[in-house]
Amino acid sequence: MGKKVKKEVEPPPKDVFDPLLIESKTAATVVLMLRSPEEDVLAKACDALYRFASKGDENKVMLLGLGTVEHLKELISHEDPIVRRNAIMVLGIMASNSDVKKLLRELDVTNLLISQLKPEEDVVIHEFATLCLVHMAVEYTTKVQIFEHDGLEPLIRLLGSTDPDVKKNSLECIYLLVQDFQSCASVRALNVIPPLLELLKSEYSVIQLLALKTLEVITQDRETRIILGENKGLDCLLKILETNEFSDLHVEALAVLGNCLEGVRTLQLIEQTGGLKKLLSFVGASTVFDVQKNAAKAITKAAYDSENRKILNEEEVEKYLIKLLEIDNDEVKVAASQAISVMCQNLASKRAFGFQGIPQLVQLLSSDNEEVKEAAVTALANLTTDSPSNASAVAEAEGIEPLVNTLSTQRDGAIVNAATVLTNLATQDAFRLEIQSHGIMSALAELLRSTNSQVQSKAAFAVAEFGFDAAARTELRNAGGLGPLVELLHSKNKEVRRNACWAVTVCASDELTAVELCRLGALDILEEINLSTGHKKNFSEAVEKLLDNNLPQKYSQTGYLSSSNIITDGFYDCGQIKPGVKILSLEELSMQELTDRQAIIFINAKPQEHLAVKKARGSSCEQTVLSPSVSRKGSREKTRKGKGKKEEENMKGVTQSVSKVQDEISLENSHWLPPPDFILLDYINDASETVLPLTTAREQVVALARFVADKMGGSVERDKLYDFSWELHISEIEFELKSNVVPIGKIKKGTFYHRALLFKVIADRIGIACSLVRGKCNRAWNEVELVDDSPQGIAGLLLPPEKYIVDLMFVPGFLIKKGSTEADQYQHI
Repeated sequence: MGKKVKKEVEPPPKDVFDPLLIESKTAATVVLMLRSPEEDVLAKACDALYRFASKGDENKVMLLGLGTVEHLKELISHEDPIVRRNAIMVLGIMASNSDVKKLLRELDVTNLLISQLKPEEDVVIHEFATLCLVHMAVEYTTKVQIFEHDGLEPLIRLLGSTDPDVKKNSLECIYLLVQDFQSCASVRALNVIPPLLELLKSEYSVIQLLALKTLEVITQDRETRIILGENKGLDCLLKILETNEFSDLHVEALAVLGNCLEGVRTLQLIEQTGGLKKLLSFVGASTVFDVQKNAAKAITKAAYDSENRKILNEEEVEKYLIKLLEIDNDEVKVAASQAISVMCQNLASKRAFGFQGIPQLVQLLSSDNEEVKEAAVTALANLTTDSPSNASAVAEAEGIEPLVNTLSTQRDGAIVNAATVLTNLATQDAFRLEIQSHGIMSALAELLRSTNSQVQSKAAFAVAEFGFDAAARTELRNAGGLGPLVELLHSKNKEVRRNACWAVTVCASDELTAVELCRLGALDILEEINLSTGHKKNFSEAVEKLLDNNLPQKYSQTGYLSSSNIITDGFYDCGQIKPGVKILSLEELSMQELTDRQAIIFINAKPQEHLAVKKARGSSCEQTVLSPSVSRKGSREKTRKGKGKKEEENMKGVTQSVSKVQDEISLENSHWLPPPDFILLDYINDASETVLPLTTAREQVVALARFVADKMGGSVERDKLYDFSWELHISEIEFELKSNVVPIGKIKKGTFYHRALLFKVIADRIGIACSLVRGKCNRAWNEVELVDDSPQGIAGLLLPPEKYIVDLMFVPGFLIKKGSTEADQYQHI
């Protein structure tokens, strides 16, 4: 027998520890296990942490405080797939916490997560890596990181995953990413449309909904819409709308379809296949507010194209939109009103809405919802622009009062469009007067103070439209609107400035308003604008209008009054002033104490109407004063001798005309009235009786010149001009009146500028056309245009009139041809 050999068993190495089952009830201990070098320990620790974090947000916060995230970041790239999977599961569940997300961004884990989306990775890794990216992608910085690390391509690939959670997470992440324009453009190149359309067939509604929402965003791009059409995406969308089981998707499907309808090609395709009719029928039958709203929005988007508007009009889209105005939902009303605003750019649609839609839109102006009110008034603004019939429909629907009320709303858009509608209505006289009766100018006076440039512009435009009426100008003036209007001339906005200038031009049509505008600085601002090289718009028309209706300012500033500048009662001459200097009012000047300054000559041939016969004349300048209704026989009998009854009637007519002109002067509206100048009234009446009967204009000019010279001290020899002591005479009058303000009738010894002013005043009253020009050194003269009474040359040849200066000093009545040496001497020597 052989001997048995005893085999010895080697003992285990001293440094190897036997397997040990560790149980822990504290999270801190488990987190410490994440430092273990053993894969099994790491995997089990991650699994335990996943279950712990899933129980609530407090546990996630606790793990965050224990430094769990930092350890997990290292483990998600571990070589062991189980450890890697379990670590990503923990991060995915913890990433819903905002503090965890913040730390993940700081640790820059985005690229590590994207690297886990490889096709060969476990589906669970795909699920939780995408879940973590979804939580992080709500922040813009993470979106940028995902895009820069080429994360879109693997996410789009995962839309074809067999796992619905992976699909859902990947799709949601893509939806968040395409909110940024860079990603939105990139997904088209990565062919995202086919997988998205495939997801519309998913059995999970949440996936279908996300797919539609993603399509809604990316189909805002024209090229993407074309790709969608090429992949029969429109058929998919219409099929969803036709399927009652998909009613929860109808709102989003309509939103996508709305984007697609922007293109003419798409709308034509839908129309040709009968899809447009189905769509409108679907809208008409639906009772879901969001569906109705999105349908109206889809129509709005389509209607921005003129060809689309034609197609929609042919399908009678107007009746669907009008029906939507009746829906008891504010969002639907807003969307329908907005669609009408765009559709009415088509003339046929504008007419259709005018017949049926305007009364309903007017009713919406009384809505408590400011957004509804704004949308409705915007639609009315578009409907009434260039459409008198629609403007009439607004008035007939009793829209004027609510429109004026809308001017006091808090929404600038509503204010702007309400002002637009009112100005559209104002083109018709009857409506303009009705609008004015509702206090439009008072409302506009407030709007001129707005800080919104659009409101300012429209308010100024409306002021210009309504300012042609004298009562409206008075209302604006009384409401304090002229000050804010003048301030808008300073605006840096070109349109505001232009409309304000136009409004000033219109409002300067009467003397009181023109004077007030000048007092507020309008004239200075406009002249500054005219001189500025930075503004191309010439506002000289407004300057001229202001000056033409404020003749004291014009004459003092420019030294010139044309034949069309008729001097009326209340005019005064302050002498020459520098540009930019405002003259005081006649009332303010009359309140000043007597000084040694040049006398201010004023014109007022209109007596107060309550005066009857008053006392009068002494040896120098007093005379019997009569009211306009009393005949002044004593002073007129001599001049009437030898004149026939017919001529007397003519004189009476002239006197009545003059009185009528005077009655229109606005002095009667002022609290203060200048004292009447009865001597001037006599001059006017006498001149009308002695000058007007003459047969030619030349004879009338000569006669009036002699008349004026006779009243102002007679002719003066040239070499004795400086002995003509008119200054002393004027000073005596000022001392007598205790005022620098002197009525022109008081002056019995006047020099050039006194005589020229009196000539112009009387000429204007009796109908002789002449201008008034101020020169230097107290010079002033009148210019008239006369046709030669005996033209030489071809018989019947009508020669153009020539300008003459009227001599009122040296040889009264002598006519000096303009431009001659004699004229130059009269003006300057």
